[in-house]
Amino acid sequence: MYGVYHRDHREPLVLASASPRRAALLAGAGRAFEVVPANVDERRQPAEPAREYVDRLARAKAAAVAGRHPGRIVIGADTVVVSGGTVLGKPRDADDAAGMLRRLSGRAHQVLTGVAVRRGERCVSAVESTVVHFAALDDAQIAWYVGTGEPSDKAGAYGLQGSGARFVTRIEGSRSNVVGLPLDRLERLLAQLDTAAESVAPR
Repeated sequence: MYGVYHRDHREPLVLASASPRRAALLAGAGRAFEVVPANVDERRQPAEPAREYVDRLARAKAAAVAGRHPGRIVIGADTVVVSGGTVLGKPRDADDAAGMLRRLSGRAHQVLTGVAVRRGERCVSAVESTVVHFAALDDAQIAWYVGTGEPSDKAGAYGLQGSGARFVTRIEGSRSNVVGLPLDRLERLLAQLDTAAESVAPR
């Protein structure tokens, strides 16, 4: 168990993600939670805009887990990197990771995270956007980084919380969003869900 109890001092939150980075962010924010990974089809639909894609997946993940935990607050999230209009998810293999890093080299890109918070049939969601500026990378740097194995399970093939941070020259927006869970946006969504619950509660 991580952190402290949710502000209503009852059950901990449910994180519908197996990402250790999201778990670490929630723990660092002092949130009590349990991890229940969602099993959903994460394939992007043809021509689906990146913002709609991450919002849809975040909602789908929250819904998939909420059905098994009625009455609990469930958090779903999904993150992608967008560079030059191309959506970059997790690399398929080392060659794919190297190609993503070449695309990001010396350029700015967007990190988009869809976050959904659900309790029962009520669900609120939002998409957070952060701009990340990358240094120019040479082939040796890319080969070294891919060889560490760090890019293998990360959108855009790099991790801000690890060795990939050395390639980042500037961040515009939420740093936690780049890691995989925008904490300020999450707090606002939790408050929004509480407000929605109060508005429909019997008097």
